[in-house]
Amino acid sequence: MPKTDVKSKPKVEAALGSYCASSSLGPREKKICYYIDPIKRDVAQPFSTGMPSDRVCKRINQANPEICSVKFPIKTEKLEVKDLSKLRVKQLKQILGERGVECKGCLEKGDYIKRVQETEHLANNIEL
Repeated sequence: MPKTDVKSKPKVEAALGSYCASSSLGPREKKICYYIDPIKRDVAQPFSTGMPSDRVCKRINQANPEICSVKFPIKTEKLEVKDLSKLRVKQLKQILGERGVECKGCLEKGDYIKRVQETEHLANNIEL
């Protein structure tokens, strides 16, 4: 969408509609579109004024709290230690859970990072 069209609320609404009409959407995108469709005008208005996405989430959270709670999976391929250290422990636990691995005896964040690195080969098998 061109920057000149971002200021126009009808064009933002049309862009949301055309994006949601796309057949190549994944399940999470479809879920977001399902929630946004009835309140498309309320979503387009803050975007057309240039409001950041986190503030838009807070604003539309009053109308439909499920929209901002949709979680996307964490991309784990080619992550380095410095990238893993930026993740929260909850996210590291989620990565291990997706790989079907428990981290018994893990007390600190460093333990979880080490376990995620040790099970890197499992992530490659799951994605294939």
